[in-house]
Amino acid sequence: MHLSDAEELDPARPHWKAYKRAEFFVDDDVSNLLDWANERSQGPMELVLNGDIFDFDNITAVPDEPPADVNWLGEVRGLASESWMSVYKIERIIADHPVFFDALGRWVKHGHALVFVMGNHDLELHWPDVQHRILAAIGVGTEEQVRFCDWFYVSESDTFISHGHQYDPYCSARSPIDPLISVHGRPRVQIPFGNLAERYMLNGMGYFNHHATSNYIMSLKEYVRFFVKYMLRTQPLLLWTWFWGAMVTLFVTLRDYLRPSMRDPMLVEDKVAGVAARARVTPRVVRQLNALSVPSAATDPMKVVRELWLDRGVLLLVMIWAAFQAVSYVNWVLPISPLWVLLPLALLTPVFLMYSFKVKPQVFEAPLVNQKRSELIAKITGAHNCVMGHTHIPELRRIGPLTFANCGFWSPAFAEPECLTRIGTQTFVWLRPDVVDPAGARRVELWEWPPGGDAARSFAPRPSSGVFEPVQVAG
Repeated sequence: MHLSDAEELDPARPHWKAYKRAEFFVDDDVSNLLDWANERSQGPMELVLNGDIFDFDNITAVPDEPPADVNWLGEVRGLASESWMSVYKIERIIADHPVFFDALGRWVKHGHALVFVMGNHDLELHWPDVQHRILAAIGVGTEEQVRFCDWFYVSESDTFISHGHQYDPYCSARSPIDPLISVHGRPRVQIPFGNLAERYMLNGMGYFNHHATSNYIMSLKEYVRFFVKYMLRTQPLLLWTWFWGAMVTLFVTLRDYLRPSMRDPMLVEDKVAGVAARARVTPRVVRQLNALSVPSAATDPMKVVRELWLDRGVLLLVMIWAAFQAVSYVNWVLPISPLWVLLPLALLTPVFLMYSFKVKPQVFEAPLVNQKRSELIAKITGAHNCVMGHTHIPELRRIGPLTFANCGFWSPAFAEPECLTRIGTQTFVWLRPDVVDPAGARRVELWEWPPGGDAARSFAPRPSSGVFEPVQVAG
């Protein structure tokens, strides 16, 4: 859902982060869905909010009187992930989303269960003080009524639920069991590369919608067209904003990755046992699933450099330097106009373009679950079903021994900065206890709650194409 604080309208830049405005909040739809489900329940239900419910990375506000010093980077791109910083951000989210938290409060008061599974955008839920603020906003007095799971949850022994970021090298947390590192002597949650890129690059490029990868992962031609249409007048120094943001992202990514996790040897087993208890599994399962996580992209710095476009930036700078050097040498022998620098640049441009078009983005290139990973998840957890999110693409299919579902996304994504054409729809996964397979596992169904609607619709996949079409309208 990527809930964040509300963005105020900037008259000088009316399309700047327009997708964050309160008019596009999904709170009412979430509230209506939960009321709809509660009315049809025949007993206690379980609501699993499967990661990226809160977007801590997308908040750039800073308190007027911070309890500790905030560096220049925090001032211009948002706070880091220390405990008090995360508390400040969740308080801003709570203040701007009363309908959402009221809906969760009603859900719990009706006797239903509520489970938060952490995703890559809300890793700061690890802080106990952040969890306590959420419990207070919901109106729940104890953590027994609401569960916070570190990166996965096993529901009713038959369904493995995880946001999925641990299987994406650009967003995987290096150590989900021990997420804290020490920076300048102060603990903070270690944030993955992909999220640091959002904080330090995209937060300064407000015409790109964080919720839709098609809005910021483009070809060179698409970037040029987008810049001319939206940024030439209001953000002409975009290249500088991108360059220093990318350099900061690269530096912080490698710096934080090289810092050891904060571990107390006397608490190692207690931490594993805590993760297991919250996820309803054994400590052995926690260790095995942790070993199943993919390595961070930070293990290959060139991969990070390519995704940040820094390789192309450096190549362009080298071309410009070489062109000026060539003209300077000629000018030393035969005085010529500085405009001659355009000639070597023109000769080198095809090389630059050939390289740029050859390098393709690798984000979400590999599926979160393949045949081998499906077999391992089933063997480790004993699950028959697997539910993930992360990619924002709703999906329902069989992968190896598991019925795999992707619950899609609710965050407001649009095809253009004006926020006119909505991308996708609001989907969710329903595990039906009234319909079980021969092994006794619940049936997995993919449902839609249309934006602004008042009823859910079930979806059925076309096996040949993976496209979903509505087949039933429920009340």
